[in-house]
Amino acid sequence: MNTTPGQPDDMKRELGLLDATMLVAGSMIGSGIFIVSSDIVRHVGSAGWLIFIWILTGVITIIAALSYGELSAMFPKAGGQYVYLREAYSRLVAFLYGWSLFMVIQAGTIAAVGVAFAKFAAYIFPSLSDEHILLDLVIVKINAAQLVSIGTIVILTWFNARGVKNGKIIQTVFTIVKILSLGGLIIMGLFGAFNTEIWNANWSTAWETVQWDVGSGTAVSIGGAALFAGIVSAMVGSLFSSDAWNNVTFIAGEIRNPRRNIGLSLFLGTSIVTIIYVSANLMYLATLSMEEIAYAPADRVAVVAAQAIFGQAGTLVIAVMIMISTFGCNNGLILAGARVYYTMSQDGLFFKKAGVLNKFEVPGWGLWAQCIWTSILCLTGRYGDLLNYVIFVVLIFYALTIIGIFVLRRKLPDAERPYKAFGYPMLPALYVLAAMTICVGLLIYQPTFTWPGLVIVLLGIPVFFMWSKYTPRKID
Repeated sequence: MNTTPGQPDDMKRELGLLDATMLVAGSMIGSGIFIVSSDIVRHVGSAGWLIFIWILTGVITIIAALSYGELSAMFPKAGGQYVYLREAYSRLVAFLYGWSLFMVIQAGTIAAVGVAFAKFAAYIFPSLSDEHILLDLVIVKINAAQLVSIGTIVILTWFNARGVKNGKIIQTVFTIVKILSLGGLIIMGLFGAFNTEIWNANWSTAWETVQWDVGSGTAVSIGGAALFAGIVSAMVGSLFSSDAWNNVTFIAGEIRNPRRNIGLSLFLGTSIVTIIYVSANLMYLATLSMEEIAYAPADRVAVVAAQAIFGQAGTLVIAVMIMISTFGCNNGLILAGARVYYTMSQDGLFFKKAGVLNKFEVPGWGLWAQCIWTSILCLTGRYGDLLNYVIFVVLIFYALTIIGIFVLRRKLPDAERPYKAFGYPMLPALYVLAAMTICVGLLIYQPTFTWPGLVIVLLGIPVFFMWSKYTPRKID
């Protein structure tokens, strides 16, 4: 068995269309859909705008997924988006994406999802709460929730380090279970606990543009620039809840018939999640007033909705659902991330050992390096801040990648393109316009979350030149 560095195709092609689709959907559905609608309502105020935000997010995400289909068919290699950026622009641009992915985007998301698992596990086992301090080191306090989150990350890393087949089984099973459980919750809410009075009241002011103030408990009318700011701020949560769909491109080296299955899985996975997310929010509107959604304790709107459906048992129902959801979500994130570091190592832009396949023909060293850094982020408790900082950056890299389609059509006009971006050039251009509009809005209205993200990316520039100088490149 080959345990030396090799081409991405040295990996086992164990994953079919179902597995790839479940990776897309499973990586997207974490804890966001159970929480962020409260913040969205506080920003935009009414039922119509709530559903509009989720539909707009879904449309933008599906357009991006369809556009990535062309790139995935051109470059069916491990590393995915990193490879697309390298081929369209340069190794520096690709490295800055990989750097941001390792330092913050992937690791920070895994840490946040792991802690979300632990926090909801505390509903069932109170001793696992983040209020249960186990060790006070003055600089940092280690609580039970942090250790639980690290424990789940270590377990999932161990399973994935023993072969892609283990990872795919966990991913497919947990994703199917959470889709079915979410579907059951939505059906129960829309048909079993549908409240006509609440529904009519919510939709009677469907397009009022207001912002809810947590302090005073009142709604203030907004319009113009304030409405634009509200929409941009509201989409931060919905976009992150719909993120990570691109992770399937990272594992292209392990997907059967990647030229067909990656693009198709991107479309199917993002479409399934969009339908689920919009339906879940319709369920919230059928069971809860706008005030109840806006002021849900700790933003846990799904818990309040489940209590309206199941009574007090609703808290337990949602806790179990979120544990299933976050566990499966983290499996997909852990599985996919190491494939980017593997390809970066092949380019001489990451630790040499990250480019070595272990005896199970997976990048084991990269998986464990990711695990260690993620665990450190869990202990610092700063992963939430880091994720806020890179919202802006994530959108820029998505836009750059889709602009790469236009670049590569000029740069490599005769390259084989088994699949071409749907709606080219209009739909890809529409995504870029939408993403950059949101970025401009974030720069203006959420500067705290934009400039630090840029700093994190720019810090990668000297690191790139250091690695380029001292580490030889292995492949083209």
